[in-house]
Parts: sequence; structure tokens; C-alpha cells
Amino acid sequence: MTGQIFVFSAPSGTGKSTIAEALMERFDRLAYSISHTSRPPRGAEQDGIGYHFVTESDFREMIQKNAFLEWAQVHDHLYGTAFDAVKAQMSAGSDILMDVDVQGGRSVKKQFPESVLIFLLPPSLEILRKRLTDRGTDDPAAIKKRMEKASEEIKHCSWYDYIIINDDLEKAVFEAESIIVSARCKKSRRIDWVAAHFADFP
Repeated sequence: MTGQIFVFSAPSGTGKSTIAEALMERFDRLAYSISHTSRPPRGAEQDGIGYHFVTESDFREMIQKNAFLEWAQVHDHLYGTAFDAVKAQMSAGSDILMDVDVQGGRSVKKQFPESVLIFLLPPSLEILRKRLTDRGTDDPAAIKKRMEKASEEIKHCSWYDYIIINDDLEKAVFEAESIIVSARCKKSRRIDWVAAHFADFP
């Protein structure tokens, strides 16, 4: 059975990482896509765990070779998801969980029309601002930039397949789980299994 791509997009501070971690614990055959990046490793980060670390020159060469399913520049560094890595995981039967922005989501949907796009929203921009402030990792200027980006990203949520509003974490996780279960039960995901297990199937 070939795997499927689940794309998660959300403004920073919406709880996307927490929900993704819960999904990884809940489901087997669900794997993170491992992105390439031109930024240097931080702390104890190791190549191949979380990210593939490459030079900017190597990254741009991969762009020229159309090696990326999606890529983007974030601040001063480049991030991208390689076609070969995703195809290998899917061929092995794993579903892929991708954390990308709206531009990346659009690119994935274009290349893999059967992918499932999920947009995670905060209850309001005011609550999002409070979450960003309370976590204490950004100064006011950075929070302002994140809020501006959030407002722009939210404008694109209408072309996603599903929208989850994270006003209650347990409920949001349940809704995300339900989307994955539903996608895995679709006829297109199981018809080959039916044909292999039922000899008289036309």
C-alpha cells in the first residue's frame, strides 16, 4: 500500500508541533518528512535527524535540478523537502506528515493531488498574540512580524481540505486523528488490498 501525504500549515504559536507530536504517538506508519536546510546545526542536532544539513551552494544546486517537492527561504536560510526522500517513505507504505507554509502546501497539492491539506487556526488573532507573548521566546518586533505573517497566511486557508480551530487542544488532536483515519479508509487507499485478498474481486 502506497503512503499518503498529510500537510499541516499554521501560523507560529497555533500549537501545530504539539498536535503533530500527538499524532506521531497515536499512529503507526506515520513519519515526519525530513527537510533539507542550508542553516548550520544547532546544539546537539545531527544530520538526518530532523534535518539534512547542506551548504547553501548544494541546496541551490538541488533547486536547479528540481530535486525539491517544495522549498522556501525563511529569514536567511533555505528549507526544502526532497522528492526522493518523500517517494521512498511513501513506497515503503508510510504516510508522511509535512509541516510547511501555504506556499509549500500549494506546491505539494500540485505534485500530489491526493495529499490531504490541513490548516490549523487559533481561536482569534488576539489569542494568538497572547500565546506568542506568553511563551517568552520573541521580542515585540519579532512578535509583530509573526502576527503580520499569520494574518497573511490565514487568507489562504480557504483552499485547504480541512480547517481545525485549536481552542481546545484535546479536541483539536481528536479532529486531526479523525482526518487521518478517514483518509486511510478511502477506497483509493484500500482497493489494491481488496483485490489481493479477495480472489473473485473484478
